[in-house]
Amino acid sequence: MTIHDVARSAGVSRQTVSRALNDKGEIQGTTKQRVLDAARELGYRPSRFARGLVRQDTVTVGLVIPDLLNPFFTEVAAAALEAAGERGWHVVVHDTSDSPEKERTALRVVGSQVDAVIGYFSSPEDEIDRDTRGVPVVLVGREHRATRFGSIRIDGAEAIDRAVAHLVARGHRSIGMLDHQGRPEPSDRHGWFAAAAAARGLDASAVAGAPQSVEGGEAALPRLLAAYPDVTAVLTFNDVIAVGALRAARRLGRRVPEDLAVVGFDGLRLGDLVEPALSTVSLDIGRLGALAVEEVARLLAAPGDPVAGARLVVHGSLLLRDSA
Repeated sequence: MTIHDVARSAGVSRQTVSRALNDKGEIQGTTKQRVLDAARELGYRPSRFARGLVRQDTVTVGLVIPDLLNPFFTEVAAAALEAAGERGWHVVVHDTSDSPEKERTALRVVGSQVDAVIGYFSSPEDEIDRDTRGVPVVLVGREHRATRFGSIRIDGAEAIDRAVAHLVARGHRSIGMLDHQGRPEPSDRHGWFAAAAAARGLDASAVAGAPQSVEGGEAALPRLLAAYPDVTAVLTFNDVIAVGALRAARRLGRRVPEDLAVVGFDGLRLGDLVEPALSTVSLDIGRLGALAVEEVARLLAAPGDPVAGARLVVHGSLLLRDSA
């Protein structure tokens, strides 16, 4: 909805709509109310970005992430904050604690307070579209369909294929995975692992679910090894699960990498701090945050553009350290 739609619905000029929405006193009260009613019925939300061009206001971006305790999301947030700060923008961070209910609440709050939204969302796209009410949205970790949306997808297929090839070259024939627990279907990362294993004639059925935490990995590895005792190498959904797997392996008396190789996913800084240092599929997290902010800027520069935003991709790369 645009200001022209509101003007047409209320039977007034665009200038009158602007006066009514900005609480100017040059119009009659009944006319102002008619404009406000039309705007409400149409779901019209004035662009704070467009007004900011006139008033030199600062652009405000809402950043919605699932879990600030997860170092990956902390690093993404830091990168986005830095990129936005270079433009003089404000960023409002919302932590949903990986809760669908808190995510819906965050969407409703953010949609009414900011000029654009960047986020990791599990909600269906039509709900995100409804709750953000005309605000440009950049989805991270998934592709978009709606107009006024952009997206940044993570592609680790080639890097995971290289990880499996490396493990096979090191003599591993039974490779397992600790996947993200709680999803109705396997993750993309599991699919990439299964494809890489199948390409080498390996069985990819040795999988256990783990919450995205060190404790999750620590609890999941013993379950995986109890069910599949022949496993000698493990890929994990992310680095924090991998750190938990390292702790569990030590407790079980498994030497890493001699008895059990471990490969994470994300490329977090903590991977170089643990012992042994963690091999991982590394993402350029700084670039991920910067791309999200750049896509916001592009969408804001073309308000009302019916063309959907870009579908960007950040590729992973295999980073070999001591754990594999």
